Amino acid sequence: MTEPNPNVDPLPIWQILTGFQLSAAFKTAVELELFTHIGAGNTSPKAIADACGAAERGIRPLADAFTVVGFLSKSDGNYTLTELAATFLDKRSPMYIASAVEFIMSDAQLRGFQDLTSAVRNGGSQVSGEASLDPNSPMWVTFAKAMMPLMVPAAMGIAANIQADADKPLKVLDIAAGHGIFGITIAKQFPNAEIFAVDWPNVLTVATENAERMGVADRLHLIPGSAFEVEFGIDFDIVLVTNFLHHFDPGTCTAFMSKVHRALKPDGRAMTLEFVPNEDRVSPPGEALFSLIMLAATPSGDAYTFNELKKMFEEAGFGNNTHIPMPPTPQHLIISSN
Repeated sequence: MTEPNPNVDPLPIWQILTGFQLSAAFKTAVELELFTHIGAGNTSPKAIADACGAAERGIRPLADAFTVVGFLSKSDGNYTLTELAATFLDKRSPMYIASAVEFIMSDAQLRGFQDLTSAVRNGGSQVSGEASLDPNSPMWVTFAKAMMPLMVPAAMGIAANIQADADKPLKVLDIAAGHGIFGITIAKQFPNAEIFAVDWPNVLTVATENAERMGVADRLHLIPGSAFEVEFGIDFDIVLVTNFLHHFDPGTCTAFMSKVHRALKPDGRAMTLEFVPNEDRVSPPGEALFSLIMLAATPSGDAYTFNELKKMFEEAGFGNNTHIPMPPTPQHLIISSN
C-alpha cells in the first residue's frame, strides 16, 4: 500500500458526498423562480422573499449558496444575476433552460441512481428502465415539456447540416420526436419540408402544441406508436434519430437502423444525434459520464463511441458515416448515407 499523503486535499470527495445538496437547492431556486425575480429587479433579501413567496430567513442562505457557486453576485447585502444566470436561468431569457429540472430531477430519473448498486451488479437498471419503455408512462411527456430548451442549439445544428436549398422539398421522418423541436426547426428553415413525427400518442400532443406555437402545424404529420412497431413509410429525404439509440443494446440499434435505411430514398440521409465519448470512454466529461446515466436509467443502454456507432450503421446498410461534434453542447451528429 502507498504511504498516505496528509497534504492531499480531500475536497473532491467532499463535493461528491454533498453534491445532492446543491442539486436540491437548485431545484428549489427554480421552483421559487429565484433567478427570474432577481433579474426583474428584486435585489434585497426582503424583496426577493416577497416576490418568491418565501421567508427572508430562507432566501438569504439560498441566495448565498448560489453566490458561492457563481450564479449570483452579492454587494452590500443585495443580489444580482451573473451573466450565466441571466442567460440560462431567468425565465424571461430566450435561452432559459432551467425547466430541465422537471425531468432530470424527477422521481423516475432519481430512482435509478438510488438503486445504482443493483444496476452495476446487474449491468443495467431494472427500476427506471421499465418506465423508459412504457408507452403510457408520463415520464416522456415530462421530458418533452421540460427538455426542449436544451435541445434548441442541437436542432439548429442539425438544420444547418442539411445543406440544401431553402426552397427544396423535404420529406423528413422525426423518430421519437418528443417535443418536436428537431423537425420543427427544419420546417421553419425549409418552407417546403413536411415532417412526419413518430412517438407515443400522449407525447405527440406536446410536439403538436409546439408546432402550432411556431407556425408549422400544417406541415407536421403524426405517426403514433412505438418506433419499433409502426410503419414509417418510404422515400424520406431525411430521417432524424435524436437521442434514441443510447437506450438500447448494439444489436437492437443495428436492427432499428436497418429499418431506418429502408425508409430512406436511395440518396437520403439518416441524421443521428447522440452523446459520443472518445475511444478512451473517459473524455470529454459530458459525453463520458452519460454512460453512467444510461446504466442507471435503462436495462441495456450506453453512450456509444463513434466507431461503435459506425459499426452498427455499416451493418444496417450505411456505407458513409460522418461524425460532427457540436460544441459547446455534449451532443454529436452522425450523418449516414449509402
